[in-house]
Amino acid sequence: MLGLGSGHAGRQAHAFGLPEDHVFSRFEEALEIIVPLLRRGRADFEGAYHAARKLEHRPVGPRPGGIPIMMGAKGPKMLQLAVRHADVWSWYVEERSDLVEFGPRLEALVAACEAGGRDPATIGRSAGIIVEPTAVTGAAEVIGVPIRGTPDEIAARFREFEAAGFTQLEVILWPPKPDALEAMAPVVEELRGANAASAVSQA
Repeated sequence: MLGLGSGHAGRQAHAFGLPEDHVFSRFEEALEIIVPLLRRGRADFEGAYHAARKLEHRPVGPRPGGIPIMMGAKGPKMLQLAVRHADVWSWYVEERSDLVEFGPRLEALVAACEAGGRDPATIGRSAGIIVEPTAVTGAAEVIGVPIRGTPDEIAARFREFEAAGFTQLEVILWPPKPDALEAMAPVVEELRGANAASAVSQA
């Protein structure tokens, strides 16, 4: 999967020495090259900021339709691009890792799909969230309010996203250390056990 987004026209762009003006227009033009390359193996485009002249993507690869595209999008214009091009829509936490923040984001995506004539069921919906699975705290001061608690409680919060219509989660662990990764093992086991029980009950 290839993740795409316009980034921030400030700190991130400045750190890499990238242009900090016309961020959306530059990204929109870049898609006119990236998407045809991935989908059809060729791109031919001349724009104000980017150009590709009879460019070929070799090897194209065996996956029908090319590499899936996941696109980060928040505002109306970016959501329109996601509706047109993305296999999966993604948004990362800004303030808090719960449906109070992410619910309206998902509603905006669904509205953009309806306005653009796309069935919302045909686009994946991913939430980038923060999880504090150990006693170590501090994510709220750095990234945003995290999900925390016992493995059962964390798993329950994950299921809330699924019930709301999200198809996947991108988990940022805090602190970014092996202990936090190890502490997620019981959460994964809880989710796997619940999925297995659900499959048995449905059968």
